[in-house]
Amino acid sequence: MSMTCFIRYEIDPFQLGAFREYANNWGKIIPRCGGHLIGYFLPWEGTNHEAWGLIAFESLAAYETYRQRLRDDAEGKANFEFAQRQRFILREHRTFAEVAEQTFGKPARPVLDPMVQA
Repeated sequence: MSMTCFIRYEIDPFQLGAFREYANNWGKIIPRCGGHLIGYFLPWEGTNHEAWGLIAFESLAAYETYRQRLRDDAEGKANFEFAQRQRFILREHRTFAEVAEQTFGKPARPVLDPMVQA
């Protein structure tokens, strides 16, 4: 994927369950509309009002196609309406970034013996 859309949500911490439902709904909608869903991330420890959604695309053109499909998708519309009705999203900010290829998806490789270098 050449670019990733980082969506930062400021959410009502008292409606975390509603935001979780909203995020989980995107799990089938976003891929169907052409986005590579990296995931939604909810507060765990520390700040309790910030959540993230990460969606990757091959290009800006692929993102634009995705946005049109999303606007036309019945479940996508319903999920947006759910968020507006429940008002658990207070603010939303999008930024786009590209990955430094040699850093992405590196699994943990713990050293069992600190005297041995991997």
